[in-house]
Amino acid sequence: MNKADLIAKLADDAGITKTQANAALDSFVEAVTKTLKGGGKVTLVGFGTFSVSKRAARNGRNPQTGAVIKIKARKVAKFKAGKELSAKI
Repeated sequence: MNKADLIAKLADDAGITKTQANAALDSFVEAVTKTLKGGGKVTLVGFGTFSVSKRAARNGRNPQTGAVIKIKARKVAKFKAGKELSAKI
């Protein structure tokens, strides 16, 4: 399922237009992004938790040359499925 499919499903289920569903989805994504940028986490009971995870700097290899390269430390978004979602899958 891609974004367009999700918007169509939201619009059908909620009885709203696709434009309204798109605005709601964009607002949700923006709210989650802002919260994660601020170092917080978003918990949706029964669905899961969005959080930020820190990856340490490490050495990697260039697959073409085999040379050692340094990979910088960074923050990545993480999602952990909730108990109810895991049970339904």
